[in-house]
Amino acid sequence: MSAADATKGTLYLVPAPLDFGCDGEAALAEALPEGTLRRAAQITHWICENAKSCRAYLKRIDALHPLAAPLQQQQIGELPREVHKKGDHGGKSHASFDAKALLAPLLAGHDMGLVSEAGMPAIADPGSSVVRAAHALGARVVPLVGPVSLLLALAASGLNGQNFAFVGYLPQDAGERAQRIRALEALALKTGQTQLFIETPYRNAALWQALLQHLQPDTRLAIAAGLTLADAQVHSRSVRDWQQLPLPAGKHTPAVWALGL
Repeated sequence: MSAADATKGTLYLVPAPLDFGCDGEAALAEALPEGTLRRAAQITHWICENAKSCRAYLKRIDALHPLAAPLQQQQIGELPREVHKKGDHGGKSHASFDAKALLAPLLAGHDMGLVSEAGMPAIADPGSSVVRAAHALGARVVPLVGPVSLLLALAASGLNGQNFAFVGYLPQDAGERAQRIRALEALALKTGQTQLFIETPYRNAALWQALLQHLQPDTRLAIAAGLTLADAQVHSRSVRDWQQLPLPAGKHTPAVWALGL
C-alpha cells in the first residue's frame, strides 16, 4: 500500500439483518456477529439504499454498541433510485453508475459503510458500483461477516451447492416468465446447476402458480422465507409433491426460491 493509499479510509460492506419487510425483527445479537456490530458502530459515514432504513438499523446497533456519533450526526448518502431499478452495472438501456462522488469522505480519510436493506450489500442488492469505485480510488474494501439469504437458502434446500447460479428476478409478463422458468429448468436438468431467484413479495402467489404449472413433476422446488427469524421457513419438495399444498411462505413474505435436481 502506498503512502497515499494509507491516508484513505476503508470501505466496509456491512450486512443487515434479513427481517426487512417481515412482520417481526430478528434478534440482532443472534443474526450478526458482535465484531460486525462493533465495527458498524464505529462508522459515521454511510452509503445506503434508503436513509430511513439505514437510520433504523443504526438505532438497533446503538442499543447494543453505542454509536461513535449520535444518529442525527451520522452522514448518510443514498444510491440513486435509477441504480435500484436498473442495477449498477449498466446494460443495453443505461450506462454503468459512477459512484466515486459518493466516496468523497473516503478520500478525506473517513471509514465508510455500505449497507443494503437486508443481507450483504452488492449481493442481490445494489452496491457493486460503490465497491468498484473504491477499488478504482485505491481504497481498502473489507466485507464484514453476516447473513446472506441466497447462501442460507441454498444450504437449507438440499439442492446442489457445488454448482449454482443466482438469476435475479423472473419476468413479470406471464408468457416471458413461463419461457424463463422452462429455460432455467432445462439448464438445471442438463448441468445439475441449482437456479436461485427472488421475487417482490406481493408477486409470490403468481410466481408460485407459474412454477407449479410449468415445471416438470420430478423437478425439486425449494422456498425459504424469514431466514434468521424465529418463524423462519425452509421447504424443499418435488413439484409433484407441491401440487396439493398451499404456498408455505404467504403472499407477502420476502422469499428466496430455488429449483434443480
